[in-house]
Amino acid sequence: MTKSILMNKYPIFSLEIQKNETTYSNVSEIVNYLKGLVEAHPIAKYIATFDHYDHTSSLSAEISPDIKDAKNIIFCFGKQIPNSKILAVRPRSIGICELENSFMIDFLEVPNGQLHTVVENWTKSIANK
Repeated sequence: MTKSILMNKYPIFSLEIQKNETTYSNVSEIVNYLKGLVEAHPIAKYIATFDHYDHTSSLSAEISPDIKDAKNIIFCFGKQIPNSKILAVRPRSIGICELENSFMIDFLEVPNGQLHTVVENWTKSIANK
């Protein structure tokens, strides 16, 4: 798991999983796995799956030739709303991209340290071989 700063402001955590490190063979299988984890969590709520690849393709927009598929699973941990600003960092999203020989899993840093660890553990568990 690596941390980087995207566009000089967004703390992104990334994990590249080689296809031979997981039993999952495509992005949809990984999304379904993560959806199950979200639904089993006591405070997380699954919201949607966004097919980012299909959307961008429909716009005839640029997609890196390395990317074979790309989806986001969207969910929320929000069990309280202490102020209006917290809404700016909710809901959460995990992006899953399929490359030729690997999957890239990326997510924005979760403000709550305990819940950040949950998301890290979820993404690490995709490497299940």
